[in-house]
Amino acid sequence: MTDTVTAHVVSDDDEAVRIARDLVPRLAVGADRRDAERELPWEQVAQIRASGLLGITVPRSHGGAGAAAATVAEALRLVGTVDLSLAQILQPHFAFLDSLRRSGGEEVRNRVFADVLAGALVGNAQAERTGRNSHEQRTRLEPAGDGRYRITGVKYYATGSLFAQWLAVTAKVEVPGFGEPQPYVVFVPRDAPGVEVVDDWDGMGQRTTGSGTVRLTGVEVPAERVVPHYLTFTGPTTYGAFAQLGHASIDVGLARGALERAAEFVRTRSRAWFESGSDTASEDPLVIQQFGELELQVRAAEALVQRAAAAVDAANADPTDDTTAEASIAVAAAKAAGGRAAVAVSNALFEVAGTRSAADGLNLHRYWRDARTHTLHDPVRWKIQHIGRYSLNGRRPPRHGQI
Repeated sequence: MTDTVTAHVVSDDDEAVRIARDLVPRLAVGADRRDAERELPWEQVAQIRASGLLGITVPRSHGGAGAAAATVAEALRLVGTVDLSLAQILQPHFAFLDSLRRSGGEEVRNRVFADVLAGALVGNAQAERTGRNSHEQRTRLEPAGDGRYRITGVKYYATGSLFAQWLAVTAKVEVPGFGEPQPYVVFVPRDAPGVEVVDDWDGMGQRTTGSGTVRLTGVEVPAERVVPHYLTFTGPTTYGAFAQLGHASIDVGLARGALERAAEFVRTRSRAWFESGSDTASEDPLVIQQFGELELQVRAAEALVQRAAAAVDAANADPTDDTTAEASIAVAAAKAAGGRAAVAVSNALFEVAGTRSAADGLNLHRYWRDARTHTLHDPVRWKIQHIGRYSLNGRRPPRHGQI
């Protein structure tokens, strides 16, 4: 299940952040080339698996570090500074482990958590294209007898599925007492009979996330691996806030990485504009002014992510309607600001760096392509709506995985 990787087991939050920070320079090597040539990051994923980073949220009761939301956010931010695709592979892994922790039975938790501590990656098999909206699903989950279920369907944008050892597959099933079908998460081994993962992702950005198509044809799983995900939302929960915090952290990481890359380019390769009176581009007062404005935007987004992570951790410690609503709103603010910063900075990179930065061989446009693609994941306009309703009318945001 975990291939040949031998994973380190992380002991606490401080070690988790140190490991993420130590990984960054290694993951940065070749990132431009990997994106330009769509070279899938098998070696880099193996490094992450071996580092123990995948297991940091496994509960202490199961041998993990039980890391805080703030720790996960910082780890994703750090990885996002050098390669958004690698950071995005990790986001659904942590989100679905959170679902497993909340709603999974002891048998499936023991199995999956043990595999994750040994280096297994959980991939995402959630999105479909056939419904009227993104939450409608036609994947069928049906009893197969002898305490087993059979799952059939097609999933798209299945982030990390090519590299995964486990797939978290979603399906909706009629549940007595509920007016409409409710979501389940089924933990399926990547190599199970009837599972086909197709490397057909062709997005302009996030080129190396392994976000292809997953086809499931009569895949049989034992009942204990069918997790009633809907139970997560029957009471106050931070599930959605935690999942979205990961996305916000990735955006903010990219914004910081793009700004650092722009600064390096201006200092070492850009030429001063002749009207500036400066000998170097880095002393051009208008360039300095623009860097100052961009730095303000990135720092504000970073601060909002830190505040959001603290709100999620506070709500986890005391999950009430009020604390979880505040966590969701804090994360919505971080997501909106982080996405805007990522797009703005990755676009401004070319303005401050000048004509030379547009050379296709440099592949500096990967930051903008990644930011523009990733921020489409869920619309900022709905984040703003929830924030506005909460601020003006005290209306708590809904309980689902996108807030």
